[in-house]
Amino acid sequence: MPEKVNLMGMSQGRMEAFFESLGEKKFRAAQLLKWIHQMGVSDFQQMSNISKALRNRLGEVAEIRAPEVIEQLDSSDGTRKFLIRVGGGNAIEAVFIPEGERGTLCVSSQVGCSLDCSFCSTGKQGFNRDLTSDEIIGQVWIAAKSFGQLQEDGGRGDRKVTNVVLMGMGEPLLNFENVVESMHLMMNDNGYGISKRRVTLSTSGVVPALDRLGKYTDACLAISLHAPNDELRNQLVPINKKYPIAQLLDSARRYIEGLPDSHRKITIEYTLIDQLNDRPEHAHELAELLKDVPVKINLIPFNPFSLSNYKRVSNNAMYRFQQILIDAGYTTTIRTTRGDDIDAACGQLAGQVNDRTKRSQRYKLDQVALMSAEDGVIPVKIVNQ
Repeated sequence: MPEKVNLMGMSQGRMEAFFESLGEKKFRAAQLLKWIHQMGVSDFQQMSNISKALRNRLGEVAEIRAPEVIEQLDSSDGTRKFLIRVGGGNAIEAVFIPEGERGTLCVSSQVGCSLDCSFCSTGKQGFNRDLTSDEIIGQVWIAAKSFGQLQEDGGRGDRKVTNVVLMGMGEPLLNFENVVESMHLMMNDNGYGISKRRVTLSTSGVVPALDRLGKYTDACLAISLHAPNDELRNQLVPINKKYPIAQLLDSARRYIEGLPDSHRKITIEYTLIDQLNDRPEHAHELAELLKDVPVKINLIPFNPFSLSNYKRVSNNAMYRFQQILIDAGYTTTIRTTRGDDIDAACGQLAGQVNDRTKRSQRYKLDQVALMSAEDGVIPVKIVNQ
């Protein structure tokens, strides 16, 4: 029997092409998207506005399958972490963080990560493969469904996923095609209908892919910076040796300037590590570095984990660093540590990576650098070797 097509991660365009291949009208795609992503239905037979004959046909050739939740952990502060099986002995993590009326879901894009940032637990786990669009959007589906958000009556749960950040396991721009397709579903009115201002992609600095990103999405952009100069960033974020800070900020500026609304800013993520990048001179240097870039700054206290000798910044140093940036005219916030009692805080996501080699790091970066820049062409899937 041929393998069934999983419809979970299909964007509307791909779904329309799928229905046309069955000899059906394109409008069926919008119906399916609503059933899956707004009502949480995975059984074709429950889709009452679709004919019985088509329901039966869909059951023969397709399925709606989210990845499997291995474990759900709830923190004392309301944070919820999902450990999700993605095959081959691998698992990923997604984290829901409630804050007032906002519910932010931190989504993973790869099994592990090849970039090996020195302060991040995920990078210490090694890298196995990219996640499919089914596995990426499936994290949103799982979280929303867990709160009763996906129901035929529009959902009456006490919490909702209102924001999505691609800041979990992996480097999103090294999984360009699947990440872009998933973001389309997040923002599609027939999908989750999340505003473009509430979907954020965070990158460590894959400049060629960032240069292409604006052709496919107008989501918000965050830069995982963590240092005010190349010498220090080379130590913390090794990809900086290939794409140094000046190149990265130029690319980020081009992305933000190309968006249709002119008031958006780049979020600069800066993890403060005790005695390493938290000194007043670093704050002053950062303020000078960013003076011509439209940014807001998010300071993140380092969250310790077993494979790192780094230490959490002191509160005094953190607030002093923030005040220097505020005095320089920057909107600067401190990210509250959430979910650290279940290892769900920023930098702590580890999942389970069965093959922990970093065999594809050089290969993938070289392939990204050679991506075609032709308009309207999403790059072909990069095959890990």
